[in-house]
Amino acid sequence: MGKSGSLSDGIIKKIILSYTYVAIWIFLSFTVIVYNKYILDKKMYNWPFPISLTMIHMSFCASLAFLLIKVFKVVEPVSMSRELYLSSVVPIGALYSLSLWLSNSAYIYLSVSFIQMLKALMPVAVYSIGVLFKKEGFKTDTMVNMLSISFGVAIAAYGEAKFDTWGVILQLGAVAFEATRLVMIQILLTSKGITLNPITSLYYVAPCCFVFLMVPWIFVEYPILKEISSFHFDFVVFGTNSLCAFALNLAVFLLVGKTSALTMNVAGVVKDWLLIAFSWSVIKDTVTPINLVGYGLAFLGVAYYNHSKLQALKAKEAQKKASQTDEEAGRLLEERENEGTGKKSESQD
Repeated sequence: MGKSGSLSDGIIKKIILSYTYVAIWIFLSFTVIVYNKYILDKKMYNWPFPISLTMIHMSFCASLAFLLIKVFKVVEPVSMSRELYLSSVVPIGALYSLSLWLSNSAYIYLSVSFIQMLKALMPVAVYSIGVLFKKEGFKTDTMVNMLSISFGVAIAAYGEAKFDTWGVILQLGAVAFEATRLVMIQILLTSKGITLNPITSLYYVAPCCFVFLMVPWIFVEYPILKEISSFHFDFVVFGTNSLCAFALNLAVFLLVGKTSALTMNVAGVVKDWLLIAFSWSVIKDTVTPINLVGYGLAFLGVAYYNHSKLQALKAKEAQKKASQTDEEAGRLLEERENEGTGKKSESQD
């Protein structure tokens, strides 16, 4: 009785911890998105410099990652040659910098709610680019599902009250670059047996991103910032904003490491609905019925995609266990045959 009680206590504790990790990730992801919108929006903090904001994030994250790895030795660095860094990390850093730049720029032109709706296209982009680079097999049913997600997002876009073409182009570009980055991580790092947790990832990728962002910053934002004499760097605002961005990276590691990537996808859907509700009720962004119908269709498509992924993972795991069982049974049978042969030879002697 005590044993079953302790088992149920252990299960309850695991469930509570899982929900805690999910809540932390949703809170931090929610906070970073709303905080970035607050800083960049011309009607709020009015600091519309997305490249500068991203560079602040990257320099802060790179510095903290350096301290955690080199000074406090919380995490072991990954062994990486110069050639591997240039051929694998640098392209990923370039894609990441473009993704962050464009996604932060979109906050100037679009509402938080509409941006979340456009982000529903991420599975479509990842699958399409995966097929293009032959990391995913083309399946008609999956492509039909991708088209249903796209159709839902198109309806949401049609119903958007404050539609901005340039903002949509920026957000779609961010989705495309982020999807390409995720596929490139598989091709350039995972396939070579290199796995980076968020701290080592920031340690290697953040400085690279900073350098890449420096180029457009010099031509796009630096001339404007140079002329703004009234601006004084607010260490509290930008410091807490950067800290939230760094904490979000750690929360991703915690959530995926302690639960699964699928749990994060499901939590992401919950977060998106919360952001849409927050955007409508607090920021007072207009959310139309057509918006909700379109996003609802896209949401169903994404949910089905996640379900299909889960079923595929379960089937793969079952196949792996079956093959291991067969190998074990074959080994035991071979051992018994060897024992029988040994005993037979002994009796003949």
